[in-house]
Amino acid sequence: MKKIFVNGYGSIGSRIVSFLKDDPEISVVGIGKYSPDEKVSEAISKGFDVYVPENKLADFADYKISGSIESALDKSDLVIDASPGGHGYKNKKNLYEPKNISAIYQGGESTMGSESVSDLLFNSRVNYNQALGKHHVMQGSCNVTGMGRILEPLRNKFRDQIVRFDVTLVRRWADIEQTEKKISDTIEMTEKPHHGDDVKLYFGKDAPLYVRAIKVPTRQMHLHIMDIRFKNTAPKPSEIHEIFTNEFGVAILWTAKGTKDIRDCAQNMGFHFVDTNMIHIHANMTTSIGDTVQMMYSDDQTGIVIPENHMLMQAMLFGRSYEDSFTHTESIFHMNEKKQKLQEYFAKQ
Repeated sequence: MKKIFVNGYGSIGSRIVSFLKDDPEISVVGIGKYSPDEKVSEAISKGFDVYVPENKLADFADYKISGSIESALDKSDLVIDASPGGHGYKNKKNLYEPKNISAIYQGGESTMGSESVSDLLFNSRVNYNQALGKHHVMQGSCNVTGMGRILEPLRNKFRDQIVRFDVTLVRRWADIEQTEKKISDTIEMTEKPHHGDDVKLYFGKDAPLYVRAIKVPTRQMHLHIMDIRFKNTAPKPSEIHEIFTNEFGVAILWTAKGTKDIRDCAQNMGFHFVDTNMIHIHANMTTSIGDTVQMMYSDDQTGIVIPENHMLMQAMLFGRSYEDSFTHTESIFHMNEKKQKLQEYFAKQ
């Protein structure tokens, strides 16, 4: 049995650790917390040991703390770093490398420049095998992960028939849990969004992918608008949908009017954290005109990267094949069951 420490207990950390405790091959050492707040009590009430920085132990005197983060790392085989963006690199240099412990980092970090946490940005659909035996790997952000689930099947099917991909990311302003984060009444343009460059880290630096991004005042998922241009006449929408019929983590929905419809459905069906953990192709919006296919799909923010972290962990710790890793992740997350429920609920009338 492998021992995992989750350093951070925000939107990502709280989700990851809740699934890890259901994995019979994993023992959760505990979670790392940096601020003495209600999240500490929440984690303890759920049965998790809480560890804090050694120099902050006195700040947590009102809580039943299990020890320092440094001591937790000493008994861990791997750490999943779920700290705020930018802190992962500091943790790598100050904690993980000195203790020679493997680590997974989240989308707020970088694989480029002087503060790179890894030379690999992971997407299970594209480069799973490259993570085998790696000690430091970055998991892509929710938008970057979602694009991989759509782009790679399209590329595998049509290959050199595709001239270019143009993607407009309509991003949510804040996560559902981030109630302290004010949603501004504005549509914010993102200058030079990192998402395209991130995708090209696994898609290929010369890939004909062009990305623009805006942020809108909602907490209900991201929406991607993708135009796929072909050398000749574009495939029919039905041909596009067929590619994703058996694709992991991609649901094909016909009657969802918006992202909140999907989130409400997930809540009514009792999905954990009200997450679907997947991409939802809005099939009624897929069109084929001349040489171009336009499609829209929504991306389950935060939730989509949780099963990806689980698969990455298996590659790094167990050296499993993609097929075995996929099977084990499915046994924990039940993605196919959730996909079927969503597709039945939003079926074509």
